[in-house]
Amino acid sequence: MKEIVDISVLGAGSWGTAIANLLAKKGYKVTLWVRNKGLLKDIERKKENEAYLKGIKIHDSIKLENDLRKAVLNKSVIAIAIPVVFLREMLGSINSKLNSYIVSLSKGIETETFLTATEIIKDILGIEDSKIAALSGPNFALEVAKGLPTATVLASYNLETAKFLQTVFSTSRFRVYTSMDIKGVELCGAMKNVMAIASGISDGLNLGLNARSSLITRGLSETIRLGSLFGAKKETFMGLSGIGDLVLTCTGDLSRNRTVGLEIARGKNIRDILSKMNMVPEGVNTTKAVYEYSLKNNIDLPITKEVYNVIYKGKNPMEALDALMNRPLKEENYLL
Repeated sequence: MKEIVDISVLGAGSWGTAIANLLAKKGYKVTLWVRNKGLLKDIERKKENEAYLKGIKIHDSIKLENDLRKAVLNKSVIAIAIPVVFLREMLGSINSKLNSYIVSLSKGIETETFLTATEIIKDILGIEDSKIAALSGPNFALEVAKGLPTATVLASYNLETAKFLQTVFSTSRFRVYTSMDIKGVELCGAMKNVMAIASGISDGLNLGLNARSSLITRGLSETIRLGSLFGAKKETFMGLSGIGDLVLTCTGDLSRNRTVGLEIARGKNIRDILSKMNMVPEGVNTTKAVYEYSLKNNIDLPITKEVYNVIYKGKNPMEALDALMNRPLKEENYLL
């Protein structure tokens, strides 16, 4: 086993903080990069990230750092928990050659390029495939931070890297599986957020459990349809990062994307909703990215289309429901 000298987690939101705590409890030397100086000082004073992970004590050994270049210097592993919308700008400011293993914790797609987080990381930092990975699965940060039993997937282009990082992140309460389907894992992680918004709208309108279940199932179909274009494996869709994360995010009360949908159903404007959330719901930008990609490539993604219309065109959610329910009848087929 390779020796871990130093690990850095970039991003002090709920997920970044939870992973930093998890690694520190294993005995690793962990640095947590906190972009906001005010937040850093607040964490130092309260020994808790009250803004993003209230009620969870920050491990005493974690070093808080505001200087990004210092945070990534001479690290064995760097875990990146930055929302995709900010990822390119943040990575561009590093401006130095890294020889670390890079693990993406982000779940989203860049609107302008349709690149996933690991693809943006490679594009900006020039990291070779054998040193990069993505961690994704049905993982609410608060439950991981509390030490509740959780399973997840560590995907990489390189099997040796996947197995090595599996040992780094695994604990007695955080079980990590490996995968070689990094594109499929990332696409599943992104698409589930779009479907969670749809599920939140459905629940907010009191459309019932039948409707929610149907949305989840047909949402999986859209994910498979998109992922198949990129050679994603069917096992990925049926696994933790696929159906596992989809069900969790569409039904769990801790889901920020489902919360967006609930607020939309209550008649609130998307700008007002986002302005009152201190965490970024990746599904809002991912909806735009996926919808625009589907138009350019003639892919039928009806749920994604209607979520886009509701968020970006102000379509009434009940009209969006009617559009979905009254489409031409067809055979059930996950690729149709």
